[in-house]
Amino acid sequence: MRYTDVAIVGGGLAGSTCAAMLGRAGVDALLIDPHEVYPPDFRCEKLDGSQVRLFRATGLADPVLRAATPDDEIWIARFGHLVEKRPNDQFGMLYQDLVNGVRAEIPQRVPLVVAKAAALATGADRQVVTLSTGEEVSARLIVLANGLNVGLRDKLGMTREVLSPNHSISIGFDIIPVGRPRFDFPALTSFPDRVAERMAYVTFFPIGTTMRANLFVYRDMADPWLRQMRKEPEAALLTLQPSLRKLLGDFEISQPVKIRPVDLYVTRGHRQAGIVLVGDAFATSCPAAGTGCNKVFTDAERLCHVHVPRWLAEPGMGADKIASFYDDEVKLECDAACLAKALHLRSLSIETGAAWHARRWLRFVARLGAGSVRQARGRLRRFPKAASF
Repeated sequence: MRYTDVAIVGGGLAGSTCAAMLGRAGVDALLIDPHEVYPPDFRCEKLDGSQVRLFRATGLADPVLRAATPDDEIWIARFGHLVEKRPNDQFGMLYQDLVNGVRAEIPQRVPLVVAKAAALATGADRQVVTLSTGEEVSARLIVLANGLNVGLRDKLGMTREVLSPNHSISIGFDIIPVGRPRFDFPALTSFPDRVAERMAYVTFFPIGTTMRANLFVYRDMADPWLRQMRKEPEAALLTLQPSLRKLLGDFEISQPVKIRPVDLYVTRGHRQAGIVLVGDAFATSCPAAGTGCNKVFTDAERLCHVHVPRWLAEPGMGADKIASFYDDEVKLECDAACLAKALHLRSLSIETGAAWHARRWLRFVARLGAGSVRQARGRLRRFPKAASF
């Protein structure tokens, strides 16, 4: 049997971030995951400014983001019209590269145990993780970061409350310009032409020398359009939003096209002794709202900087201790904001009432106005003498 203070089950972004942060803080910890190197996985593929700031709070961002692709300018299209070209502060990076970059920052004192967690036994003092290899790990605390896998939670009597089934569908693909070396735009986000498209937006951004696309829709998984997107992605994309033909020019989409549906859920019965849930293991977020990394980095920062040091400083690991993480005001505010944004974006994208129609047009006018002001300021900077006439 191995002994440690903190056993982290699951080596995706949440678990790997916790392992790196705790290891750097000198906490006796280990990471349990079936993959020695995290494999390709279609999840977060870019970080915006707010997420980068949260990432920096973990102390891990700078070395990881050196391998990412900065996105300094983005074009915005609404109702088929290019309304704005503005500075941007995003980084493009495939999810597996992000996770493996974080793993590279885990100190050697934190071992990676390559195995699956087959069973958990928890209590107010010590916990036991039984591995698929038959080995056991004894720990004071289990950090459960195994994402969407509900098997271990079910065995502990935790349940999943679905807040919004099939809330959104994420679609990822690489797009290639035809007849020219590159697209006209450095990065582009296009919002839908019509509510009938049941689309949040499509965003095109660079990762290395590749132009990556993430498309977010609100459709049933049996929708024939999704089958077309797998088989004839170029035609399906233009069927969804015809105005993209003008913005993109001639293009090809390289296979495979990745499609992932998301349910919004939260775990219940989670306030138990000896175990704490982070990331998707506790609650999912909507990729279209772009808040998944906000939740992950907030969970990791609050848990590893604030709560775990307090918990380990005193004996026992009762449910009252664990509750302080779930009641953390910063975490609660982040979770509430992520859920509210997910629900609002879906309604803004697909609701047909007059109020939602007015909101969409107000956003269009606001973006158009902001873009016009930014262009005017740019002209004044380029031709300052013209402003005196």
